[in-house]
Amino acid sequence: MANKGKRYQDVRKLVDSSRVYPPAEALQLIRKCATAKFDETVEVAFKLGVDPRHADQQVRGTVVLPNGTGRDVTVAVFAKGEKAQEAEAAGADVVGAEDLAERIQGGWLDFDVAIATPDMMSVVGKLGRVLGPRGLMPNPKTGTVTMEVAKAVSDVKAGKVEFRVTKEAGMHVPIGKVSFDEDKLMGNYRALLDAVTKARPQASKGVYIRKLAVSSTMGPGIRVNPGEA
Repeated sequence: MANKGKRYQDVRKLVDSSRVYPPAEALQLIRKCATAKFDETVEVAFKLGVDPRHADQQVRGTVVLPNGTGRDVTVAVFAKGEKAQEAEAAGADVVGAEDLAERIQGGWLDFDVAIATPDMMSVVGKLGRVLGPRGLMPNPKTGTVTMEVAKAVSDVKAGKVEFRVTKEAGMHVPIGKVSFDEDKLMGNYRALLDAVTKARPQASKGVYIRKLAVSSTMGPGIRVNPGEA
């Protein structure tokens, strides 16, 4: 493993690796550890007590963070007619149908989230090899295949984030920027923890959230007590 830089080593000394911090203290400490020259993202890392190899132990969902994510999200919507107009009025950045699909097949991928009405999935489905590996494929489970396109666009713009367990039973989810004040970060943290807790599969046994840590983009991980919010 490559040696960490001096900046990282210095901020690492601020964190007691033997401690499990209360969330509020951990989020306060994150801001002290964020010394990069850009507005670092604050992220929550989970280790869950599930076995993702089993279909009945998958953990997946979305949550609208009450204080947003701190980043501008570019939204592309596949819709026609009245639904296309609704998407545009709600703030969608790009709206189209077959023309949008052709544009994407031609290599355009300058968007963060794709939303589609159900009737457009025959068109969107042909883009699976392009959108799927990039995590951009619309999915009804995450609310991105819907007739309520205006609400879907508004939610994403307001700070909707997706969480999904990996094959190692982990998850990494952003909850804002280090420029957020601690109350805003705490509000987003609570909303995420509540959503992940509610998404617990019935087949999950024992301790569900085994480990929890927060960090900024360039900062060290800080272990958090999952029982405190």
